[in-house]
Amino acid sequence: MTSVTPNRPIDVPQTMAAVMLLGNGGYEQLAYRTDVPVPHPGVGEVLIRIAAAGVNNTDINTRTAWYSRSVTEGTTAAGAASGLEMARAEDAGWTGAMHTFPKIQGADVCGVIAQVGEGVSASRLGQRVLVEPIIRRLINGREQISYFGSECNGGFAQYTCIPDINAHSLESRFSDVELASLPCAYWAAEHMLHRCGVSAGQRVLITGASGGVGSAAIQLATRRGAYVVAIATLSKAPALKALGAAEVLARDCNIVDCLGEESIDAVVDVVGGAQFGQLLRVLRRKGCYAVAGAIAGPVVDLDLRTLYLKDLRLEGCTVYSAEVFRNLVGYIEREEIRPLVAATFPLREIVAAQRQFTEKGFTGKIVLIP
Repeated sequence: MTSVTPNRPIDVPQTMAAVMLLGNGGYEQLAYRTDVPVPHPGVGEVLIRIAAAGVNNTDINTRTAWYSRSVTEGTTAAGAASGLEMARAEDAGWTGAMHTFPKIQGADVCGVIAQVGEGVSASRLGQRVLVEPIIRRLINGREQISYFGSECNGGFAQYTCIPDINAHSLESRFSDVELASLPCAYWAAEHMLHRCGVSAGQRVLITGASGGVGSAAIQLATRRGAYVVAIATLSKAPALKALGAAEVLARDCNIVDCLGEESIDAVVDVVGGAQFGQLLRVLRRKGCYAVAGAIAGPVVDLDLRTLYLKDLRLEGCTVYSAEVFRNLVGYIEREEIRPLVAATFPLREIVAAQRQFTEKGFTGKIVLIP
């Protein structure tokens, strides 16, 4: 846990260590440098000394240009190769826009406020904070959305700047590494459950259940009193049941055969791919399907008759409503959820961390320490 004196400035160097993403490509595009200028907080911003930063699919997908609409493979080695071969530079970002390089990635950050910009109270100095990754700005009367570590520099560094409102102070016994494992995975999971209105007694099916979002969704759905059915490699079943899953199905099972038609109230999906049709078939009439990823492939077969004859609701989930992250901070402080860290790496070993991440052989999150 980071220890500082509250309300006192922190000595900040002129340069810092950071990983620069130089462009779309393989691991050779990740450059660890120790001469990167430390940013200065602007009006309404704070400078954070980073204690830990989590690794996410977005980091790999951006590097490999997987978000381009020309890519149809999943987030696998084949998908990455397809992205680099087929992607159009103008739509390679997650928002559909062109990326600019070099860039510092990393959306999950826990750290301490080291400096404050104009308009920010000095009382914030020394506060331990968790970064909310969705940045909202009003420009000409319209809300503009950007993503920390994507459209602006993020947390794979020793320091970063963020709008004051995105730095959430919190009191927690969890370590910096544990806290850095939470933001993206848990807000994505909570957002899907929120959009589906999951409540006590409902049956929820969670795909990719051993990953960061899936394992978070198990805890958060259980917190709501739901009955959780998880899909994952069966060797991970004991760990997922310890998180709250009532049942664990094999990743390659026939979901309809295992559960039966119209047996599930809500589906939380980060996988997509060939099983998409089965997910809709097991949903009850007026059930909800929520998606925030496509690990097995973004292009799926949709039988519109299943959708409209069952009055189903499909929810695409990326930009959450404001209360979702505030609720998450409350869950953390009350220890209603617990972090699940699979491994940690020094920041300079980001390639090793991303290699382990893409192998998908772990449960929980991988975290970098700068």
